[in-house]
Amino acid sequence: MYKVKATVVDFLGDEEKYPCHFDYKIGDEIIFDGEKCIGRVCRGLWTILIPKVFALMNAGPKYAEPEYYAPFWYVPLTVRDEEMKKYDGVGFKVVKEPVIEPPYHLSKLIPPNSFQFPPPKERIVLKDVSVLCPDARTSAVLKLEAFDVADLGDAIPYFRKQMLMLDIVRRHPGIEVDKIRDEFPRKQLEEVYPLAAPVMLKGLIDELELVGHLKIQDGKAYVTQKGEKRLKDFKSSLSAEERKALDL
Repeated sequence: MYKVKATVVDFLGDEEKYPCHFDYKIGDEIIFDGEKCIGRVCRGLWTILIPKVFALMNAGPKYAEPEYYAPFWYVPLTVRDEEMKKYDGVGFKVVKEPVIEPPYHLSKLIPPNSFQFPPPKERIVLKDVSVLCPDARTSAVLKLEAFDVADLGDAIPYFRKQMLMLDIVRRHPGIEVDKIRDEFPRKQLEEVYPLAAPVMLKGLIDELELVGHLKIQDGKAYVTQKGEKRLKDFKSSLSAEERKALDL
């Protein structure tokens, strides 16, 4: 499970003529930490923001919009041409010259880098996860990203297992990923929730790698500088009783 951040990154509408009535500014952030929302959330965003947050809290950086996989983002614009129908079955002529639209044209709503000639060399259209304010006059854009593992709410027990794994890798740099479980105390394997099933631990390790706390290379694990700090902060938050119980 992941922490998710939504950041106001743009206004596609005329924000000076039609100012945001929630008074959002570029750079404003909303953080969902696993049990609560930190930041100001306009009521107009809830129905579109929460489903994306839920997806990212579960899938993290692996999440992609379904439309991300569509091939048509990487073809240039067209005009109708009956002479081309014998080739493409429909009748389109490719437009290779750029089309310059006025500010605040509806074309501004299409994803960046789409329908270009030449197209980008990599699949980047809709790679970022975002939501668009439904007020079309202003059209605030919020970019969402999973930026850390969640450590609150129902994520607490899983987060503790992740911190134990970070500590194991810290003490055994270069340990094979499949051997990390072998270093768990028996109590953690057989009694402490969540029981450390290999398939479950693999998912938690994937999360640690995706947010940059672990580096996996040739099947071996190493703690990153970011991971070292995360582990240190976790240890400092524990009581003496908890540190003894977790052997940290």
